[in-house]
Amino acid sequence: MAVEIHGRKSFGGRVGTAALCAGAAVTMLGVAIPHPAAAAGAVSPGAAGSGSPSVGRVTYDLGKQAFVPAPPYQGKNEIAAVVHYPKGPGAKGVAPGRHPLIVMQHGLWNTCADRAAQNRMVKARKALAAAEKAGDKAEAARQLKIMDKMGARLSAWPCRPGITSLPSSSGYDYLAKDLARQGFVVVSMGANGINATSSGQADSVYQARAGLINKHLDLWRQLNAGKGPLKGKLKEAKTGRSSSASFTRHVDLGRVGTLGHSMGGGGVMQHASDKRHGDWPAGVKVKAALGLAPTATWENEPVTRVPMAVLWGTCDQVNTGEYVKWNKGRNKAPLHGITLTGGNHNYFNTQWSPRSGQVSGENDAVPGKRPGRCVSQDGTNQQHKGLDETTQRKIATGYTSAFFRRYLMNDTSAQALLTGRKKLPQVPNVVKVQYVKPH
Repeated sequence: MAVEIHGRKSFGGRVGTAALCAGAAVTMLGVAIPHPAAAAGAVSPGAAGSGSPSVGRVTYDLGKQAFVPAPPYQGKNEIAAVVHYPKGPGAKGVAPGRHPLIVMQHGLWNTCADRAAQNRMVKARKALAAAEKAGDKAEAARQLKIMDKMGARLSAWPCRPGITSLPSSSGYDYLAKDLARQGFVVVSMGANGINATSSGQADSVYQARAGLINKHLDLWRQLNAGKGPLKGKLKEAKTGRSSSASFTRHVDLGRVGTLGHSMGGGGVMQHASDKRHGDWPAGVKVKAALGLAPTATWENEPVTRVPMAVLWGTCDQVNTGEYVKWNKGRNKAPLHGITLTGGNHNYFNTQWSPRSGQVSGENDAVPGKRPGRCVSQDGTNQQHKGLDETTQRKIATGYTSAFFRRYLMNDTSAQALLTGRKKLPQVPNVVKVQYVKPH
């Protein structure tokens, strides 16, 4: 399915504190989950999963066009990210111990917060609709040219002088904060450069996205050793001043999780596929891969050796969560398919959602016959009650947390959510879970 996003085509996959003592519990959206140190083989007290309520936030930016993907991909991408991490005693520095690392990648969206271009785009759309209704082909062609021009401004990279980049990588801060409180270091990378230079779902686009994940992982491998390009480059997110937080020997590259949304989800699946493990930086072991509404139509690179989860909504126009079906029957690691009735595509990213007030933010679900309803995209065209932004993110946070706690912290108590034996409290009963045991 080709979905137009503000003048561009997005091709979807649908045929888209102090450390707590061992044994203490943290609360995940009302679910008391035992500290993973209580489980055999889990981390020790003071290490990852300590449930620290204090979270630090730093950023880094090594350049807007610092990453050049491998051929045949044409284009350059930024090496930039926002990082959430558990703070140590006294709310200073990184919490003691070695923390699992989670890297995130956003999907295809506009790259520049050019509000003037967005406003002009909206006017041109209305004028185009009027021209088409009146049968005025010349006027329709003129409005299409305006839309193409405004679309180019919204999807430029780097952005025009005076125009800030659209921070899609910050759209998952709600997830990152929750995970950091539980002991994870979470890195959400920018992929605006790839967005501006990619077209459709060519294999090279997903390979470029997987390459970008490896680049950030390699940078963190070096930083964990106290060296590399990121050393001295971290800045406090609030002030922009150089950060004193040191991650040296605080990151466990043997327990890495990856998360991607939309085409970023496709990049994560490409990165986790069996044939791509040899591309991972030395010492890096990906133990879990999660796709939030991951795109892609290809199924020729199976993900069978890394625990995988796909979380998507029935009113999501971009994809259908086919990855579980593609890998079922040959999987050597668990598969989890989590479907949200009434969930849509954009609400997973706060920057893409209407309540943010951000340029381009919108509810992208197909409206139903009644207000508050959306048309399901699972082939049945049913009228589903649409989830609101807050509810969809609560659900996403609960299952994302459970997934990474299970496979990066060996927290077996999280298994009940992931197999559907237990439900997430304080949210509507709209979640369907498919669990596929290792084959």
